[in-house]
Amino acid sequence: MKVVTATLILVSTSAIGYFIDKEKSLSTIAEIDAETEFEELVEKKPWPQVVAKLARRQPLGAFGFCIVVIMLLLSVFAEFVTVYDPELNAFEVMLTPPGDQFFLGTDQFGRDVLTRIIFGARTALLVGFSAAFLGASAGLVLGVASAYFGDAFDLLFQRVMDVFLAFPLIIMALAIVSIFGPGLENVIIAITIPFIPQCARVVRSNALAIREIPYVDAARALGFGHARIILRHMVPNVMAPFLIMLSTFVGHAILLEASLSYLGLGVQEPTPAWGLMLQGGAEEYAESAPWMAIWPGIAISLAVFGFNLFGDALRDVLDPKLRSL
Repeated sequence: MKVVTATLILVSTSAIGYFIDKEKSLSTIAEIDAETEFEELVEKKPWPQVVAKLARRQPLGAFGFCIVVIMLLLSVFAEFVTVYDPELNAFEVMLTPPGDQFFLGTDQFGRDVLTRIIFGARTALLVGFSAAFLGASAGLVLGVASAYFGDAFDLLFQRVMDVFLAFPLIIMALAIVSIFGPGLENVIIAITIPFIPQCARVVRSNALAIREIPYVDAARALGFGHARIILRHMVPNVMAPFLIMLSTFVGHAILLEASLSYLGLGVQEPTPAWGLMLQGGAEEYAESAPWMAIWPGIAISLAVFGFNLFGDALRDVLDPKLRSL
């Protein structure tokens, strides 16, 4: 009887051990399969494939990006891709029409139009990127802070932003530059200030929803300061609208800089600038030397067009409602 009992116990133990080992094996296999599927799911494609896919889905955005890249390369390597001095007067060749020696002709001072357009791209991008980045960054922080603190601070801040938004961009920039005076630095300041309320208003609408997410309350409960919560926990979550507005602001800043320079309140001679080129050739030489106004106008249009196309494509990629990748 004892032998039979011991045998039954041994058989039962072996069976239980077999089923436990089998269950563990099945569980391990399932975990391995799940990890493999997850790795395949999150596996990132090579960046050339991603770029090619984006270019196919956003051809206009790719075209705008190409314009931006070409402008950047020309402005950075302007000294290496040009032959003439953009500020040197040569009256013996003034008002020379486009030809083999001067591809886009010369202006009333004998300066090569193509050279001044390439160096003018440097001025336009310097003003555009500086004003757009400063204005969008200030608007980002102020918009998030307004949404975070709320109550009286938010109410007062929004009324101040309404005052700034009541003026068109060009009117606000003209008023500011007339106070500070013409010059490259003053033009950047004059264009930066009108961008702040535009970005702050858009960012605030996104930050209001983020403020109600539990991790913000958890950060407050842990004793984090207001500055840390705003900069470390809220600002990174509103970067998508910030990047979209940043790319769009560059095109607007280039157009504003050209407008101020055309009116004589922006960049001053002999610095190459597209607005100055229009000022010098758009009226007096419109009939005798039309190339002096045509080529700078085309450069301004292409620059603004390229940044707007790139900004629209960036919005489609970063917006979850529009993204299909």
